[in-house]
Amino acid sequence: MPWGFVWRAVGALLWCVGATMMLPLGFSLAYGDGAHGPIVQSMGVAAVAGAVFFLPSRQGTPPSIGHREGILVVALGWIGAAALGALPFYLADTFPTFTDAFFESMSGFTTTGASVLTDIEKVPRGLLLWRGLTHWLGGMGIIVLSLAILPFLGVGGMQLYKAEVPSPVPDKLRPRIKDTASLLWKVYILFTVAETALLMAGGMDLFDALCHAFATLATGGFSTRNASVGHYQSAYVDGVVILFMLIAGINFSLHYQWLTGRPLALWRDPECRFFLYATAVFIVLCAGSLYGTVLDTIPGAFRYAAFQVVSILTTTGFATADYETWPPLTQVILFLCMFLGGSAGSTGGGIKCLRIILLIKHGYRELMRLVHPHAVSQVKLGGRVVPADVLHSVWGFFVLYLALFVVLSLLMAALGLDMVTAFSSVAATIGNIGPGFGAVGPAENYAGLPLAAKWLLSLSMLLGRLEIYTVIVLLIPEFWRP
Repeated sequence: MPWGFVWRAVGALLWCVGATMMLPLGFSLAYGDGAHGPIVQSMGVAAVAGAVFFLPSRQGTPPSIGHREGILVVALGWIGAAALGALPFYLADTFPTFTDAFFESMSGFTTTGASVLTDIEKVPRGLLLWRGLTHWLGGMGIIVLSLAILPFLGVGGMQLYKAEVPSPVPDKLRPRIKDTASLLWKVYILFTVAETALLMAGGMDLFDALCHAFATLATGGFSTRNASVGHYQSAYVDGVVILFMLIAGINFSLHYQWLTGRPLALWRDPECRFFLYATAVFIVLCAGSLYGTVLDTIPGAFRYAAFQVVSILTTTGFATADYETWPPLTQVILFLCMFLGGSAGSTGGGIKCLRIILLIKHGYRELMRLVHPHAVSQVKLGGRVVPADVLHSVWGFFVLYLALFVVLSLLMAALGLDMVTAFSSVAATIGNIGPGFGAVGPAENYAGLPLAAKWLLSLSMLLGRLEIYTVIVLLIPEFWRP
């Protein structure tokens, strides 16, 4: 294992995370909220920690790296970023323990949106902006940023791309990974600016609009208001957020194709069609269940159903209503949406629509084999044959995902949580959604959970964001052998 490269990459990543604290520092100074001191101290820690990891191993010819080194950099980099990101909260006494600060930071960087803040609106604006920025960095920025600095380190970055990009089949837009990272950055920034402008046109100030844009494009869900997006009671704001949650839940390489003159790219992609069809069906079912029971008008039923379905399906986690007061059918649909997730190559979490499609197609093929045992059939997606190793990987991921869900749920129940809270908290964190049901529903948060439960759920968030394999493989002895 070329540890010199690994520590160098992690050190450079910590420097970059520390540098991004300049933005919340500027807002803190502008608003005079008193949070500038903890932010500056955290930047100092980032500079020192980055130097400790980077400088001792900066000499020598960089080695060629493989998938093991890429996986290790991703896992260590994410944990290091979460620990560093917790410092501004902890040093400002926003939370009573480092566990809470780490939970909030991990939730941000993994774009989960599960919070332990009991009164968000009392937190200094500089820290709230940092909280939102951890979403934005986690959604697309951290690994893309590390890809951008890999040429500076003297190595290629495809291994990191394969280790982090949430897709069974990574889709490069350019032969060089540096160019791919640059394109993704531009698309990501463009949508962030667009949503910020639209939200400001709807009455939000720059601070609120920017924080909500960060959370939406990252499918994170951290709001600056205790009542989340429901605070604004605005159909316009709901519509803008729904639109950009849908955008964030679709493969970003398709957005690039659409923006460069191929408008049919979205519709021609089978996964995107499945995602949009599933969204439409779930919205209709939820609206039908809400009309006449919770809401008296059809437009109102569709408005609230559309927002909550898209929010959960894309794993964003915003809320405009307490869906635990909705009919049982609606709650079951939302719970199922926690497992589905967005598209591969999006910033969303969950199992991903692409995997669900392949599982359905593979199951259908097995049924056809029972009817025609001698027929030769293959699983195809978009007119192309899906390789057997991809199908095996998808089945392996699905089984491992469900197994971890069961094990973590049992551990949460062993800590004294009721069944609904235990199951939904794990589903909401491993799917990177945020709010669940029971004691962690949209009207509550994770503050009342035991400390051990917060560490377990932090692990669950990391597992979900890094597609499980990237974390679990570190526990296999063969991974560490030469």
